[in-house]
Amino acid sequence: MPQQALYLKWRPAAFDDVVGQEHIVRTLRNSLKSGRIRHAYLFSGPRGTGKTTMARLLAKAINCQQEDPNNRPCNQCTSCIAVNEGRYLDLIEIDAATHTGVDDVRDLRDKIAFAPGEGHYKVYIIDEVHRFTGNAFDALLKTLEEPPPHAVFVLATTEIDKVPATIKSRCLQFEFRRLSLYEAADRLQEIVEAEGLKYEREALEIVARYGTGSMRDSISLLDQIITDPDEAITVALAQQVLGSASNRATRALVDVLIKGEAASGLRLLNEAVDSGADPRQFGQQVVEYLRNVLLAQTAGIEMIEASQDEKAIYKQQAGQMQRPQLVRSIRAFNDAINSYRGGWQPQLTFELALIESLRPVEPEYAPSSAAPAQPVAQPAAIPQPVELPPGAPPVIPAATIQEQWNHVLSAMYRHNKSSPAVMQNFRVQRVDGSTVYLATENAMLYERIHPYPEKKKVVESALYDVFKVALRVQVVYHGNDASMGGAPGDSPSGDDPLLSQAMQRGGRIKQDKGES
Repeated sequence: MPQQALYLKWRPAAFDDVVGQEHIVRTLRNSLKSGRIRHAYLFSGPRGTGKTTMARLLAKAINCQQEDPNNRPCNQCTSCIAVNEGRYLDLIEIDAATHTGVDDVRDLRDKIAFAPGEGHYKVYIIDEVHRFTGNAFDALLKTLEEPPPHAVFVLATTEIDKVPATIKSRCLQFEFRRLSLYEAADRLQEIVEAEGLKYEREALEIVARYGTGSMRDSISLLDQIITDPDEAITVALAQQVLGSASNRATRALVDVLIKGEAASGLRLLNEAVDSGADPRQFGQQVVEYLRNVLLAQTAGIEMIEASQDEKAIYKQQAGQMQRPQLVRSIRAFNDAINSYRGGWQPQLTFELALIESLRPVEPEYAPSSAAPAQPVAQPAAIPQPVELPPGAPPVIPAATIQEQWNHVLSAMYRHNKSSPAVMQNFRVQRVDGSTVYLATENAMLYERIHPYPEKKKVVESALYDVFKVALRVQVVYHGNDASMGGAPGDSPSGDDPLLSQAMQRGGRIKQDKGES
């Protein structure tokens, strides 16, 4: 005989077993004590939160033969046992997904007039009631308006907005909520302890997190992990079975976003996928992690469900990441999850999300064409760069400045809101001593910066904000027009590491006059 699934085996048999819906349990128990049983109830909420289970508990309780209302359902009388075994004739369950027509509701209405055969009430549980057609709802409405005294209806739905207002107004409504991470993990812990299994608490929290507030889904995932009763439920096993990446990989990817290191981020993404992580689930982990960083930055770490050590990390990263980039990163990865279709390059969607997240932050608004040009703000005074002899080694390597260029662009925004949109088209060509050469292939942008010392000062101020070192900025036109550009030594070399290294040591490129 096949072994019973865990979510069926551990379905709550009494109100005390229900997790996370205390507000509904309290109201139903009080109605049992007072004897005020309504003729129609409407249970709504996400899937797997206990709507059908609560409906069965209510059906058992109102037909329970236990004299004390506080102990109903007792699970010991003949009525409770019959319900538990699925043979109680006065409990009728209807799946509205397969009985959608008006004829089905009319058949129900014809049979409802018969008195219950075993208990006090005949209980009709209509699951997914929103799947009824318009005519079926009209037929049901007539029954709800004039129900026989022995009939109780319990309607359950995951889409309350599709239930007509006329039906809602005739029911006592209850909204089921998603379970918190710790509520679901605590219930999983009760189950594995009762099953005599070895476990790691962190592994159960991973399972509960993937259950996304659904207790049924969480228990089903736990059942999926339990393949050998003698094998402990570890973090590594949970990650392997669920196809998730470690929290360490997610944290490392967020560190990459903070540092603006695209190459490292792409390597992390591909390593996670190559190690067996499902791209969509890894993307969901990234979104959840970034959301926690956003909560730590805006609302405080008290709203985050995590350990104290993890909260401290969220708080630290929240202080290192600018909010516009954080919001854009969440949107980029969330869009990647929603548009994910697999394919022959399953990680491509998330690689593009990573690149999008590292794009320099645009100004929040652009001036209209009719408005006068925005004057360049005068940056705060910074120390003068130290004069170094020609050929002196760079104060800061060009590669270091290029890696932190996104942070430099963000710092520019504090001095002048239009500068980042222009300077994002420049790249660090080389550093000679304390002079940074920034190159562009756009002649128009070069002309917008080259003749104006005050615009270079904005860049110098941003470099000082990031590196705390006074640097001088020169711009270079890196194009095909020989009439453009500055000094003779300003020809492109950034694409060739050997040329870049030679020019950082004082070398210059000599043009051959004989070339055509």
